[in-house]
Amino acid sequence: MSYQHQWAQMIAKDPEHSHRYAERWRSLAAAGHDLDGEARLIDAMAERGSRILDAGCGTGRVGAYLAERGHSIVGIDLDEVLISEARESCPAGEWHVGDLAETGPEQLGDGFDIAASAGNVMTFLDPASRSAVIANLASVLAPGGRLITGFGAGRGYDFDEYADDLTQAGLRIEHRFATWTLQPFAADSDFLVCVSVRA
Repeated sequence: MSYQHQWAQMIAKDPEHSHRYAERWRSLAAAGHDLDGEARLIDAMAERGSRILDAGCGTGRVGAYLAERGHSIVGIDLDEVLISEARESCPAGEWHVGDLAETGPEQLGDGFDIAASAGNVMTFLDPASRSAVIANLASVLAPGGRLITGFGAGRGYDFDEYADDLTQAGLRIEHRFATWTLQPFAADSDFLVCVSVRA
């Protein structure tokens, strides 16, 4: 099945979009902005030397930080330009071009301690693919492995719907926060950082 992910639609309309996106992150890093908030939290939740999947990895920003701290990183993104950037910036990682809705243990392996998806990746998915993506992410986790995601409200993926999709995939919500710095989540929070665990 071919899904119509929002990111792919943006690239189709504007082939230079990915190049500008990558340049934006390089410029922010060069200007000294803190770009590692998500990765710091993921690192804090991981045993040293963990096997971590960076799902929707983009330029490899999160995965590169984690690789520098001794974790084994596998990244996947459907954007070839961004994967090329990830391979250049973090040769220690293993980077794949692929669709999360169609990629599971056969392509990525299994036994991951953590699968992480930052940067609103969940909201760029074709709504028809969401349950398949979450099922695939659950399938690559080791027993007790965690899925850590972060995305904003008002972007087409209701937080309660996301919780239902996690349950359908056999994942149990362990923690919910309103920010990557662990501010408490409330009913009116406009951002969700969700930690779920595979039984």
